[in-house]
Amino acid sequence: MTQSQIMRYLPLIAILCLSCRQGNEAFDAQGSFEAEEVLVSPEASGRIVEWKVAEGDSLAAGDTVGRIEGRSLELQREQAEASLRALQERTTDPAPQVALLNDQLAVQQAQLDNLVRELARAEGLLKKDAATGKQVDDLRFQLESVRRQMAVTRQQVAVQRALTANQNRAALSETEPLRKRAEQLEDQLRRTGIVNPAAGVVIATYTNIGETAVPGRPLYKVADLHELTLRAYVTGDQASTLSVGRKVKVFTDRGADDYAEHAGTLTWISPRAEFTPKTIQTKDERANLVYAVKVRVPNDGTLRIGMYGEIRF
Repeated sequence: MTQSQIMRYLPLIAILCLSCRQGNEAFDAQGSFEAEEVLVSPEASGRIVEWKVAEGDSLAAGDTVGRIEGRSLELQREQAEASLRALQERTTDPAPQVALLNDQLAVQQAQLDNLVRELARAEGLLKKDAATGKQVDDLRFQLESVRRQMAVTRQQVAVQRALTANQNRAALSETEPLRKRAEQLEDQLRRTGIVNPAAGVVIATYTNIGETAVPGRPLYKVADLHELTLRAYVTGDQASTLSVGRKVKVFTDRGADDYAEHAGTLTWISPRAEFTPKTIQTKDERANLVYAVKVRVPNDGTLRIGMYGEIRF
């Protein structure tokens, strides 16, 4: 190609070069999509006897997806409840003994009333010299004896009530601990049910029916795929112009030379650089300083965890 031909096509070459450069710099940042993932662990330990989780299942918050064998806990709870019932049988009712003492007190009261009448009559006869002083003294002695007996009987009633109350109180002192134990076992039985904590799609399972569940060891992983987060990195110059809440455009591959556009919202900007720079650095080295950002993107069904995306601010 001659020099004149090169000069003739130079504007076209420049335009093509500029277009290539603009194509490479069409996006301000890029990253990959991630989701809020929840690792679900059991609250009780034991053999899994019911399991209804498979990868790809859509679960709602509060769904019961499995159950851990809890027969031993059921037996312990029944034992605690039986002990509570047995405590009631160990109590004593003071009513029969108190009723017997009250009957005795009624007889003594009748004797007392009769002696009072006899004494009054004897004292009247003594004034008329129709009775002796000894007869009057004997009646007074009998009257005082009955009064003492009645005082003793009343004291026996009070002692019987107090003694029975103490015995019952000692027996029933175990009631509250046993009731709390039964409630504790009931709570442990409730925890043998495996309940899904958050709505989403099961993206991984780590156990099967018949295996042993242990608290702290994940059973499955669930993620909400209605919205995904694009985690990307921007330079320090870009980060200084960004703010949380800013609307951005997100692009994903749709074929060899085509992109699908999505609306996104900038939800987080890292307060510090991902890579620590050297103490002494040049201006070019400062360009390597990057900050992580997160963009929330509604999922129209085409976005996947781990998929790459580009951002245009």
